[in-house]
Amino acid sequence: MTNTEPRPAGSSAGPGPTASQGRQLSAASVGNAVEWYDWYAYSFLAVYFADQIFPEGAGSSLVPLLSTFAVFAVGFFMRPVGGLLMGAVADRHGRRAALTVTILLMGGGSLLVAVTPTYATAGILAPVVLVVARLVQGLSVGGEFAASTTFLVESAGEGRRGLFSSFQYVSTTVGQLIASGLAALLAASLTTGQMSSWGWRIPFLVGALLSLAGFWIRRGAQETRSREQQEAARPGIFDALRRHPRQSLLICGITTGGTIAYYTWTAYLPTYATVNAGFDKGQALTVGTISLAFFALLQPLGGMLSDRIGRKPMLIGFALGFALLAVPMLQLVTDAFWSLLLVQCAGMVLLTGYTSVAAAINAEIFPARVRAAGIGFPYSLTVALFGGTAPYVGTWFKQAGHPDLFPWYVAALCLVSFCVYLTLPETAKKPLER
Repeated sequence: MTNTEPRPAGSSAGPGPTASQGRQLSAASVGNAVEWYDWYAYSFLAVYFADQIFPEGAGSSLVPLLSTFAVFAVGFFMRPVGGLLMGAVADRHGRRAALTVTILLMGGGSLLVAVTPTYATAGILAPVVLVVARLVQGLSVGGEFAASTTFLVESAGEGRRGLFSSFQYVSTTVGQLIASGLAALLAASLTTGQMSSWGWRIPFLVGALLSLAGFWIRRGAQETRSREQQEAARPGIFDALRRHPRQSLLICGITTGGTIAYYTWTAYLPTYATVNAGFDKGQALTVGTISLAFFALLQPLGGMLSDRIGRKPMLIGFALGFALLAVPMLQLVTDAFWSLLLVQCAGMVLLTGYTSVAAAINAEIFPARVRAAGIGFPYSLTVALFGGTAPYVGTWFKQAGHPDLFPWYVAALCLVSFCVYLTLPETAKKPLER
């Protein structure tokens, strides 16, 4: 590995991205937005289709919702497999090849969710189809982060890796925003009965069509692997884990607090407010949409700031903020519109300290030869354990009669990552190994 940072086609050290880099950003961001639109539509619409797929349990109306979030978590447990397999594809055959495969898988999974039969018409087949669809989507999204993170950071010019890194969550949030916005629009336009009967299927059909558009855009992207890397011997699928165990553990520690905070504040908080504070379902989706737009605007600012002051101060500020404030912020959630909006936006300001630099710090830890697989598996495994289970754990605490424990759970995991961040070396000013 060389210690110098070769510039990809079109890169420069100037103040803004070149035309070539702009095309690279578009290919990564548009496809990533489509991927995450498909993924998050599930969490926003779960409250509408839960009792269509799962029968109510005796004595508890939360059983269908709990079962639906369990399937949400099951999808997350395919993400490590996707991170490992698609990461290996990216390292062996190129970042672009992996990105085109992941978006086709996501589109297929979204279409399968859209045509999932109800329990009343198909019995046990209904939840089986839903589980298969989420497994396919989990495989896709696990590989997506590994490939797109590597692609974005390798496409950046000198001194702009943080800025380019931030577009990982800009595009993720745009996809989430479109999913939330469409869900809110449908909730406002249709009756609750219509939403539960057939309205919830519309966003998944839209997602399948958008995936085809994303596939077409990604086919025009430039490969970011260097010529030397393309000509070198292809790495084995477990090379990153075997040769870089310390870096793999660091990815886990970096991700633990970030993923629980991210999925709590961006995906689960509307449901948390509905279940725990009696918040109106439609209004909760509206609040989520507004706060997500605010969150997307923050990401490039955080990325540029990290290029100036470093990744470590950003991460420490995020983790310490959530360790101290997660409990009081979630306790402030009531059935009032402004209370939820204030809590969600305040949390997203803190969260930006992690999300705007996550792609950069992950890519800077691993050498190029095994970068995608090295990031993909430990990151996706940690997200599966702590991020994907966040809605289930929060709903389970409510069903068990201890809803106040969930904020402490979030704070504790952020404290774990805070300890890891204190030990990290600063990588912002170092050249990216290629």
